[in-house]
Amino acid sequence: MANNTFYNEILTEHNIHPTHKHEIEGANFTLEGVNPSCGDDIILSLKVEDDVITDGAYVGDGCAVSQASADMMLDLVIGRTKEEALRLSDIFLRMIKGEITEEEHEELEEAGILQDVSHMPARVKCAVLGWHTMEEMLREGKTGITGTEGF
Repeated sequence: MANNTFYNEILTEHNIHPTHKHEIEGANFTLEGVNPSCGDDIILSLKVEDDVITDGAYVGDGCAVSQASADMMLDLVIGRTKEEALRLSDIFLRMIKGEITEEEHEELEEAGILQDVSHMPARVKCAVLGWHTMEEMLREGKTGITGTEGF
C-alpha cells in the first residue's frame, strides 16, 4: 500500500466514529447484506425521494473493512441520484478489480483508499458488501437479504 498509515487512519476513523451507523426513519429501501464466508452482516437503509438518495444508514456487525466501506459509501451517495449512486458503485466494484482510470478513482473520494484491498483476496468481499447491497437494492428494487457469494 502506498500510504498504509493514511489507510489505517481512515479505516479507524470510520469504525470508531461512523457517521451513518444507526437506524433511519422513513427508509423506502432496506436490504440485508451478508458475507457468509466471514460473518459480515449489514442492514442498509436508504430514503429515496424523487430519485435522489436523501438519507441513508446501516446497522450490523463485521470487520473494520466492511463497516468502514459502508460508511464511506453512504458519505459518497447521500444527496445523489440513484443513477449517480449506481455509477459510483460500478466504479468502486471495478476499482477492486483494478479496472478504473485515475479520474474515476478520484470520484470515489475517501472510498478510493480501499483500492489496495484487491491485493487481499480475503478482504474483497468485506469491502464490497455495502456497495453490492446498495447496487442490488437500487437496480432490482429488492428488499430482504442478499449476499456477496457471486463476487
